[in-house]
Parts: sequence; structure tokens; C-alpha cells
Amino acid sequence: MNKPANEHKMKWFARLGYGARGLIYVIIGGLAVMSAIGVGGGTVDSRGAIQKLMQQPLGQTMLVVLIVGLLGYVSWRLIQATKDTDQHGTSVKGLAVRGGLLVSAITHALLAFYTTTLLGAPGGTSNSGSDSAQGFISSTPGQIVLALVGLAVSGAGAAHIVKGYKAGFEKYMDIPPRQRSWARPLCQFGLIARGIVWLMIGWFLIQSALKARAGDIAGMGEALNTLASSPYGDWLLGIIALGLLAFGIYSFLEAAYRRINT
Repeated sequence: MNKPANEHKMKWFARLGYGARGLIYVIIGGLAVMSAIGVGGGTVDSRGAIQKLMQQPLGQTMLVVLIVGLLGYVSWRLIQATKDTDQHGTSVKGLAVRGGLLVSAITHALLAFYTTTLLGAPGGTSNSGSDSAQGFISSTPGQIVLALVGLAVSGAGAAHIVKGYKAGFEKYMDIPPRQRSWARPLCQFGLIARGIVWLMIGWFLIQSALKARAGDIAGMGEALNTLASSPYGDWLLGIIALGLLAFGIYSFLEAAYRRINT
């Protein structure tokens, strides 16, 4: 098979990956919006969103498509990190961005693996080894790793906020002029909202490292619940939930208009 054909397939594989990420965030944001207005069963993280998808008609079929999409996203992130397709360079900032892309590939690969385990799990649930995780986190190397991950997640959150504020995504996307008037602020809102949530998750991870307790590790669902329990919680949760929903739409726009140079 010739190289152009392979590149064409890789581009569609990557676009399917952006779409898969968008679907997950639309579910997370939608459920959080429902929770903020007092409807539905509460907030979820990425795994919870996949479990919700599993419970729908044709759930297993949708999970298979989601796995393919996530693997496409992982492949594209690896290409971005190793081949520097967006020309971030080898400066400290450039290497940090490319490192973030590599981490994104790893986390979405783990999410794809988790989704695969659901296909064979009764009731659409999967258990992990919490005892071994607690043992690792309680060790000094585990605390260091968790703290570094927390710092990396916090850095990624700050980068999302800056990227949203400056609309830095536009230099990588070919959004048609007729759609730019609404797409630009929506993408900005989505990136800033995701950045805020990631800052919260990063702080949770650092706190868990300091306490050396794996059971204290919190994710997106816990971050949203923390917002909900704060003063003006329903309003704060509603705003961030709409932002995560907007980030899902932003991911769909990336699936359609992102420049993908493999």
C-alpha cells in the first residue's frame, strides 16, 4: 500500500479519535448540567461516561467504535509528540508541550484498555487492584510520581486556560469563516472550563501524594462534586458543566477542521 493511502487512513483515524474524545466530554458535560439543575443521577468522570454509554441500546457496539476512536487518538498523539507535527520545537516550552502530548497518549491508551475490559465485564463494570495501588502510593517513589503527575496535570490545566484565552487553537484549525463567529468563543469557553477542572484534579493528586493515600485520589467526577458542594455550587457546577459540554463540541470541531499532518 502506498504512502499517500496510509496517510489518508491515518488522518481519518485521528479524526475519529477527536470525535471519540468529544463524545466522552459531551456525556460528562451533559450529565453535569442535569445535576446542576436537579435532574439526573449526578456527575461522572471519563470512565463513568463510558459506563453510561455501555448502558445504552447498542452499548457494546458503541464501545467498540469508541475503542477504535481512542486508539486513533492515541496514535495521533504519539505522532504529534515524536514527529513534532505542530512544530513546537525542542525548546523547554516545546518539549513540555510534546511531553504533554505523550502523556495524553498514555492516558487515552489506558482509557481504551478500560473500555475493552467493560466489553467482557458483567453489568458493564470493572474492578482495579486498589490494594496494590495503595501500596505503591504509600512508598516514597509512589509519592514522588503522584506529585509529579499532579504538577503535570496542573500545568496542562494552566496551558488549557491560556490556550483558550488566546484562542491558540485557531492556528491549527481551518474553521470556515461562516462558523467562526460562534465556534471561536465556544472553543475558548470549553478549553478554559477543562483547564479549571484539570487544575483542581492536579491539586487533588498533589494532596494525595502528601497524604500518601491512594484512596484520596480524585478525578473529574470528584472535582465537579467539589464545585457542587461549594458556595453558589449549583451555579459554579452549571457553568463548568456547560464548559465541558462546549469542550466536547470543540473536539467535534477538531475532528472536522483540525489540520492533521502525519
